[in-house]
Amino acid sequence: MNDTGKMDSAEVALSKLEAGQVLDVATGNGGFITFLLDNIKSFTEITGIDLNERPLDAARKVFLQGNIRLLRMDANQMEFMDGVFDTVCIANSLHHLENPDQVLAEMWRVCKTDGTLLICEMYRDGQTKTQQTHVDLHHWWAAVDRADGIHHLETYTRQEILDITQKLGLKAMEYFDMKDLEADPKEPELVKDLDGIIDRYLQRAQGSSGEAQLIERGEELRRRVHATGFHGATSLLVIGRK
Repeated sequence: MNDTGKMDSAEVALSKLEAGQVLDVATGNGGFITFLLDNIKSFTEITGIDLNERPLDAARKVFLQGNIRLLRMDANQMEFMDGVFDTVCIANSLHHLENPDQVLAEMWRVCKTDGTLLICEMYRDGQTKTQQTHVDLHHWWAAVDRADGIHHLETYTRQEILDITQKLGLKAMEYFDMKDLEADPKEPELVKDLDGIIDRYLQRAQGSSGEAQLIERGEELRRRVHATGFHGATSLLVIGRK
């Protein structure tokens, strides 16, 4: 097991990956595709799937390459044959899924024998004070989503992510804790962006079940952003072979 705690160690491992045909599950606006493009050695084609058309439309405006395609598809029942992808990944989405075991089983099914699975997920424990701002914000966003009828759980602990991934039966598993604490946690543009996100979630919270508590929590978190600052929470990247 490789628990380096350094982003560059994950980048070294990914820089050796000849990814071939890639599937990014729950791709959203393609943030993890960008991460892959910046870090993997090579690929033939990347397919991103998501059930929500809106982020896919945004991603299509960014990824204009002919070898990147973005499809609306249910990850619980993928429309692919068995064993068609060399690399299958999912990032920061397990806690959004109603049935993560089913999605992981589908990822396993469409991955080639000896293919690579990548699972990247932020976790909630063992964070710095500035990273805890991200965790607490994310959990508040999840609470607003749930009040709006959207399935969104709080993030897992690191051990829970280990438990989920280890029961997949992958070979040659590697683990990397990825974090970046170098940026200014109170950088003005960052704080401005977070204020805007908080405002949008406060608007969504209005009229919802538990409105008063959600709004109070949102304003508390705004004060925390300004007083403590913000760094992205550490994520666990798991790399293994089928």
